Amino acid sequence: MTEIPDSLQALYETTLEERGDRYVVSVPKELVADSSLEPGDVYRVALMQSVANSESTGSESTGDESADATTADKSASSRAASQEPPVEEGEVRTVSIDTLGDQGDGIAKVERGFIVIVPGTQPGDRVDVEITDVKDSVAFAEAVSEPEVL
Repeated sequence: MTEIPDSLQALYETTLEERGDRYVVSVPKELVADSSLEPGDVYRVALMQSVANSESTGSESTGDESADATTADKSASSRAASQEPPVEEGEVRTVSIDTLGDQGDGIAKVERGFIVIVPGTQPGDRVDVEITDVKDSVAFAEAVSEPEVL
């Protein structure tokens, strides 16, 4: 299993595109708009083959275009499903606060490095929260218990 570092700011699937003499990995605009990412800043990028991609490249080519289209459809739906936020509005869960955001709110990371912002918490707090708002790349939550300091 791939270890996800605490410094991870975003995790999503995309397609590697060829443009002239270079390859491009696009970052969705809403991912940047709803996060602490800033255009013009420098970021480290790691590329990992997606599960859907490794499954489709493991099969031999049959020359059957309809089979290729079916594989492409499955890959696209798999990517779409994997990009869904791992939390839902109204969900209650326990999180550990890793750091503070720019506004002084606690930041926790859950599945796939997805960020949950919890006002009134501090790094090291473990707290039960209720998810109040979910965006594509971040969720907001309110503490429903007193934080337990780890």
